Amino acid sequence: MKAISSKIGSLGLLVASAALATGCSGNADKQKQMAAMMGAAPQIATVTLAPQNAELQTTFPATIKGKTDIDIRPQVTGFITKVHVDEGQHVRKGQVLFTLDQVQFNAAVDQARAQLNSAQTAVNTAKMTADNKKALLDKNIISTYEYQLAENSLRQAEAQLATAKAALVNAQKNLAYTVVTAPSDGVVGTIPNREGSLASPSSAQPLTTVSDNSQVYAYFSLTEKDLLNLTGEGNRSMDAAIKAMPEVQLRLNDGTLYPLSGKVATVSGVIDNNTGASSVRALFNNPNGVLRSGGTGQVIMPEKQDGVIIIPQKATFELQDRKFVYVVNDSNKVVSTPIMVEANNDGKNFIVTSGLKAGDRIAVEGVGTKLSDGAVITPVDAAAMAQQQAEAAQQAPAQK
Repeated sequence: MKAISSKIGSLGLLVASAALATGCSGNADKQKQMAAMMGAAPQIATVTLAPQNAELQTTFPATIKGKTDIDIRPQVTGFITKVHVDEGQHVRKGQVLFTLDQVQFNAAVDQARAQLNSAQTAVNTAKMTADNKKALLDKNIISTYEYQLAENSLRQAEAQLATAKAALVNAQKNLAYTVVTAPSDGVVGTIPNREGSLASPSSAQPLTTVSDNSQVYAYFSLTEKDLLNLTGEGNRSMDAAIKAMPEVQLRLNDGTLYPLSGKVATVSGVIDNNTGASSVRALFNNPNGVLRSGGTGQVIMPEKQDGVIIIPQKATFELQDRKFVYVVNDSNKVVSTPIMVEANNDGKNFIVTSGLKAGDRIAVEGVGTKLSDGAVITPVDAAAMAQQQAEAAQQAPAQK
């Protein structure tokens, strides 16, 4: 009997030692289980709310366009005889892009010049006649009527001379239009028509497009509500609101961030009736030509708010499309409390607009699983609990 009693005592000692070792390891989950078995209030992580500064981001789909996108169209009709540039080539203002057939325009210049010479000769002849008639009139050899006819012939010849000069200028201008040049610095777009194609001012498709990509515009839209928020419900002008706006970022189509920040330049004064939004234009410098006209991306607009109440999203639960949190009262009871939050969030936290205030304690653990309205808990500071769990996780491998 003594031997059996001794074995039982040894077994109890081993169990007690194991329990003591478990307690020393800081295993928080087992402590909670034991506390629950003993009927004690469970330990729940809580946070005490205090005003904080928040910086959120809102993204808007954007279309990228060059600062200037100029369609290159011919001013005269003619066949393309030479394409001097290639697609994607950087060009300077005044650089030759296309040459059109010049034969007919050279002939028109020659004809206009010949007509000018003829008109000039007619003027000289009419002037000599008028001068002669004037001398005869002064000697009373001819009548005033005859002299006036000579003067009228001179005026008519001078008018024809002016018409001939204008025709020559027009012919020379048309000849100059056969050499199509770049109106500004930029990058050449697609060139759908090559040598031998007929180019015309009435063609639906331009010869090409020259885009000035040294700076680009990112176009996106803001809703009417966004515009009202931007102007403080009309308490400040749109110009003042634009100046006060922070710099924006541009996320490219591959998901990377463009390294240079941009600035909102203009907001359209018209709201589209179909979309209920207004067009906004942000300007980005593009020194390396990374951004191309016609590209797409996302404009990221930061939103800073000072002195707001921020709570983790995991501390909330929904009931009938309303959000609730568990507020811990002075008796350590949790009370479900409805709250209102801003729609814009960072995916982890909510900015509370009503329902909570600084100094309130809320549960951030077990929401939707362990807790129910009116339950009594043992509040534990969430930061302290996280530190204990981290220390326990570090000690666990060493004990093994």
